[in-house]
Amino acid sequence: MRRLPIIALAALATLALPAAAMAGPAWDDIHAKVFAGRTIHAAGDTIQLTAPARPTDQRAVPVAVTTAFADGRTVRRLTLIVDENPSPVAAVFDVGPKRDAFRVATNLRLNAATDVRAIVEASDGQLYMTQRFVKFAGGQGACAAPAMGSPEEIAATMGQMTLTAERTAGAATPITPQARLTVSHPNHTGMVLDQITLLYVPLRIITDMEVRQGDERVFAMQGSITLSQNPIIDFDYRVNGAETMQVLVNDSDGGTWAQSFPIGQGS
Repeated sequence: MRRLPIIALAALATLALPAAAMAGPAWDDIHAKVFAGRTIHAAGDTIQLTAPARPTDQRAVPVAVTTAFADGRTVRRLTLIVDENPSPVAAVFDVGPKRDAFRVATNLRLNAATDVRAIVEASDGQLYMTQRFVKFAGGQGACAAPAMGSPEEIAATMGQMTLTAERTAGAATPITPQARLTVSHPNHTGMVLDQITLLYVPLRIITDMEVRQGDERVFAMQGSITLSQNPIIDFDYRVNGAETMQVLVNDSDGGTWAQSFPIGQGS
């Protein structure tokens, strides 16, 4: 699986953006740099994006996206954008084959009041977008907030994973079950000042992960500093007869973790 170049990660992490989320210049800059100014259509009913209007914890703001096409096209890619974050490209999900619908949810760091956007690319290359404005709960910006747990605890559990069945009312079906993947990782932003050493905690983030159901890809994800500590990813998948799901995670320090999970016969 292709690793996201460290140079690209550094460029995203240091991108300076204007402060006013609703004014437009931040998104204009992102649109030009990330999507090369391509036409992006209003999503209408194609995408549903949920996020709290005012989160209780800026370090782990729940964001969920459901997208579907009813015209024979499939979902190729989903990009999550947080306009006012130092790394506005929060995550990019490359979706597995033959998926005319896809649902994913995760927790993001939000550094300020901002528009959160979901941009979906269809199999014909057309782009669609919806957005939601999320207010700032106050206090320290999430990207500069220290990680939870001691360095020793973080090091001891780094890379540990769980995969469990997830039941969201009205969403999962026997044909399209849902799962929750948790990965223990600090996702250090490189922006946190250690109060003891007075040095910045070095950047160490999940750069990419891949989830496969048997031989078939469910999704591959490129990460960023905008993913929360200990990321949680809820996702749906199509039953294909495989009995295991394989997860591969890589980080910016060269860490690699792989684990296989039983998902039941016929899943």
